[in-house]
Amino acid sequence: MTRIQMVAYNIIMDKIFKALADSSRRQLLDQLFKNNGQTLSELCDHLEMTRQSVTKHLVILEEANLIVVEWQGRNKIHYLNAAPIGEIYDRWIGKYERHRIEALRDLKNKLEEERND
Repeated sequence: MTRIQMVAYNIIMDKIFKALADSSRRQLLDQLFKNNGQTLSELCDHLEMTRQSVTKHLVILEEANLIVVEWQGRNKIHYLNAAPIGEIYDRWIGKYERHRIEALRDLKNKLEEERND
């Protein structure tokens, strides 16, 4: 990655982590995971906050590309976009998990060797 690409990538990741840092926004994402494609009114039914507050949270989620919207007539439908969460997994979680899996595989092989000796 070039320096410019790295800066852009970090800005995007900062937006994603900022969006995920708030429990209300995580709750909105959970609601979309359960039932993808909801209107603002449907999402408001699951939260104890004003419609205006939910809208502000949705804007942050949209800026982080964690949700995408589609207009159907006058209705704005919100959909979960799990791709950025997958990128987080690949970048920060997957690489650490890989070492653990390799260590377990090595342990298994060593135990099998000792049993066969």
